[in-house]
Amino acid sequence: MSNKTCQSCGIPMKRDPEQGGTNADGSKSEIYCSYCYRDGKFTYECDDVKEFQEHCRQMMLEGGHSRFTAWLYSRGMKRLGRWKKMRT
Repeated sequence: MSNKTCQSCGIPMKRDPEQGGTNADGSKSEIYCSYCYRDGKFTYECDDVKEFQEHCRQMMLEGGHSRFTAWLYSRGMKRLGRWKKMRT
């Protein structure tokens, strides 16, 4: 696996139960996790990192994480590959 973290949400790829999302041809994505990317498409389509950060925070809260943990893990998303592409 070439990336250690998902380039959409930042989850460590080793924590992804499926070890990566899937590309349109069915192959494993080496840059996006299975929570973010399936069949060559993003599971939550948007082009606003702040909207996506809030979505991820809510998912983490629903999963039992604290508000602080959800904030901490979502704050660096703007530096990930998916969101850098949006800014250029």
